[in-house]
Amino acid sequence: MSAPTTTGVTEVAVTSEPLDLAAHEAAVADPRAGAVVSFQGVVRDHDHGRAVTSLEYEGHPSALDVLRSVAAEIAADPDVYAVAVSHRIGPLAIGDAALVAAVSTAHRAAAFAACARLVDEVKARLPIWKRQVFADGTEEWVNCP
Repeated sequence: MSAPTTTGVTEVAVTSEPLDLAAHEAAVADPRAGAVVSFQGVVRDHDHGRAVTSLEYEGHPSALDVLRSVAAEIAADPDVYAVAVSHRIGPLAIGDAALVAAVSTAHRAAAFAACARLVDEVKARLPIWKRQVFADGTEEWVNCP
């Protein structure tokens, strides 16, 4: 993980490598922080009642820039000390982490709120598409912003 920057964004990545939630939590560590809230979006074996066997994420070339922008917006909140967020691309197995995020603040309410905003904005704006393969052999592309 990267060292903290003056903007409060400590780690941002779009990568085909496995994601490490503990490393993201460590990246936002700050002696002023009384709260570190993290999120790990994990590949599940179902979607809307259909069994999912595998999935793949494909990202637009602008995905990293968009993720940096979202992280910077959250880090600009005066209550936020640091932000780390990464999204995985490529083939993922059931149970793999697809999105990890961590935020540090002085108090838990602000940390929960900031982490929720971070995840919601990433899900809404990040140009990464998910191809799901179902147990019956069909597939679909979803989460296209």
